[in-house]
Amino acid sequence: MIGWKIALGFDYGTRQIGVAVGQAVTRQARELCIIKAQNGVPDWQRVEALFDEWQPDLVVVGLPLNMDGTPSDMSARAEKFARRLSGRFGKPVFTHDERLTTFEAKGHRLRQGQRDGYRERPVDALAAALLLEGWLAQQPAP
Repeated sequence: MIGWKIALGFDYGTRQIGVAVGQAVTRQARELCIIKAQNGVPDWQRVEALFDEWQPDLVVVGLPLNMDGTPSDMSARAEKFARRLSGRFGKPVFTHDERLTTFEAKGHRLRQGQRDGYRERPVDALAAALLLEGWLAQQPAP
């Protein structure tokens, strides 16, 4: 994707959605926040505030696939969320395989000394950063 600088990444979930920001030059992403959701519906005002603050050129939503690469039960919901982001904000929205990003995020936190308490200190935003970096790594050089 040519001509973009800033991307937002979303790790979609029915109770909370992790958010990360990344950029084209370094191809790195960092966790931003977690947005609470009710049955998969986010606080759209909070999402809008993130779009206003970061002015992303594009969006990447994690696509939860089964380990064999087939769509999971959550895949359709994540794709619907991606379509809603595109419709509301008029930005290109891409999906990216997010298999093992939560597992990897928990491993990262374990290495930092976190042993449990993922409800108190969730990994969703870190998972969003990891999936966004995975997408960034697959893009041609700017």
